[in-house]
Amino acid sequence: MKLLSMNEIDGGRYLHRYELIYENRAGKEKHYEIVSRHPISSPEDIGRVSSGISMIVTQKDRMLLLKEFRMAINRSVYNLCAGMLNEGESIEECAKRELFEETGLYVKEIKKILPASYSAVAISDIMTNIVYVEAEGEISNEHASANEEIRAAFYSAEEISAMLETEAFSSRSQLAAYQFCHSFLK
Repeated sequence: MKLLSMNEIDGGRYLHRYELIYENRAGKEKHYEIVSRHPISSPEDIGRVSSGISMIVTQKDRMLLLKEFRMAINRSVYNLCAGMLNEGESIEECAKRELFEETGLYVKEIKKILPASYSAVAISDIMTNIVYVEAEGEISNEHASANEEIRAAFYSAEEISAMLETEAFSSRSQLAAYQFCHSFLK
């Protein structure tokens, strides 16, 4: 595969859309659309910048999950606490801010920050860091934006195991929840 050219189609406040024109293995031209959280000035910039974080948050022997309404699918799903990095903000600062904004909880300890990984490689170059957090405090949903419908709660491995059979999850949260239930995160 050979990238021949890249054109910005349009840009919004949070997403920029691009058309990539490739020469495929058969020598034919292929047009492909992607979205990015950041403006891309050249092909070398594709997939180079982390946009945010997803957190796997525990408190003692329980895991935090957010049940949140997601406009893109017009329904509520279980998700990880997550958010976008503000300009100049460190991953640690973002984790503290997002955890508090979405749950009212505080970071007791950041256990691990994984290198950035791609969130949706079929349609986007968006990268996020996974952050493992031990939280402290009590959940309060009064800090969430009016644009977010979030119900945060801690769940035991047994509760999550049952939820995995009947509830809708984002793929990353489903994987983290399954691993938590099977002691991979303990």
